[in-house]
Amino acid sequence: MPKYNYVAMDAHGKETKGTLEVATQNEAIGRVKEMGLFPTKIVEVDKAKEKQKDGDKKAKSSAKGAKGGKGKKRGVNLNIKIPGLGGGVKSKVLTTFTRQLATLVDAGLPLLRGLRVLEKQERNATLKGIIAELALSIEGGSTFSEGLAQHPKVFNRLFVNMVKAGELGGVLEVVLNRLSEFMEKAQKIKGKVIAAMFYPVAVLVVATGILMILMVKVIPSFKSVFEGMLEGAQLPAFTRLVLGISDMVKDHLIYTMAGIAVFIVCFNLFVRTKFGRLVWDKIKLKMPVMGPVVSKVAISRFTRTLGTLVSSGVPILQALTIVKETAGNVVVSNAVNSVHESVKEGETITAPLEASGIFPPMVISMVDVGEQTGALPEMLLKIADNYDEEVDNAVAAMTSLLEPIMIVFLAVIVGSIVIAMFLPLIDLMNRVGDSGGKKDE
Repeated sequence: MPKYNYVAMDAHGKETKGTLEVATQNEAIGRVKEMGLFPTKIVEVDKAKEKQKDGDKKAKSSAKGAKGGKGKKRGVNLNIKIPGLGGGVKSKVLTTFTRQLATLVDAGLPLLRGLRVLEKQERNATLKGIIAELALSIEGGSTFSEGLAQHPKVFNRLFVNMVKAGELGGVLEVVLNRLSEFMEKAQKIKGKVIAAMFYPVAVLVVATGILMILMVKVIPSFKSVFEGMLEGAQLPAFTRLVLGISDMVKDHLIYTMAGIAVFIVCFNLFVRTKFGRLVWDKIKLKMPVMGPVVSKVAISRFTRTLGTLVSSGVPILQALTIVKETAGNVVVSNAVNSVHESVKEGETITAPLEASGIFPPMVISMVDVGEQTGALPEMLLKIADNYDEEVDNAVAAMTSLLEPIMIVFLAVIVGSIVIAMFLPLIDLMNRVGDSGGKKDE
């Protein structure tokens, strides 16, 4: 009967190793679970030895290749990684991976086997390589959270700490399900906001293109017509203004585009500074149409992240630190930092939340009730669910307001250009009428 080496964790997160003599790997998994342990690695003894031998052979062959053989040319394998390129994975892809892994682990499949299954079917090359590295890390005796921590560009601290809490509590499958639900809801909100912004951005792009054509092609042709019709007479002031803007854009098109590019670059550099990010985040919260959406998204994200972390077993101070780093808004992050200091001193959460001026009275009251009744995680998640609906309403209101605003904006711009072009014609008609009246006299 074959033997299987296993590595497992108990309810307190302590690692246990041993050997079982059973018929199949599935039976070995069942035996380990019957002992009240959570299996992280189960390998047949013979196969484990073969893997070790293969590893030794590969190590020897690589050592020989490194020496540089005499009389034989060897190919050079360059594995160059450029910083900032290919290091991340799209949130939608990562959300799908988390949901699939949660489903496999919840169905009773060992974590290592689940990772191998997902590695085979993953189409994203970056994530596929990361999953392979995670599997190798677990085979080498590391925990899943330790393997995740090696890829900070893909798995943030929230992801790593929740998995770590699940491992320590022996409820990894529960935590993975909560994490996947959290990511799916965050992705849903993000998708709604992006979809709502698509219309105004598309209108702005089209409007900019139309204005460029008018300024560079259409208006200059009117200028030559006016010069021939008015015979040196001065054009109306508004018409001269529009023609001057047209000449500036046409004659200095490269400089105009360069100026716009420089402005965008300078703005991005300013926003990346600590002070600039604070100013921009304050402006976003105070904007007339966008402000309510940004505020509700920030509150929903804060409450859902904190509620998910605390309900998963992460200590409150550590959870607040993670929320502060993943808030996405400096103003909210500063408020969370005040909450962290308050809790650290043994005080309540509600006082610094109220002092921040960001959170509405309803949120503060619900957090206060949750804190007093000992049901803070459940109350935070209820607030998050409520604000998800608020985000939907705010996005719908923003979209309904932006449409008429954009229409009026375009009407004012195009109408101003049309009026500027018609003013000389009206002036010419008045002059013709005046000259005709004088002749009749």
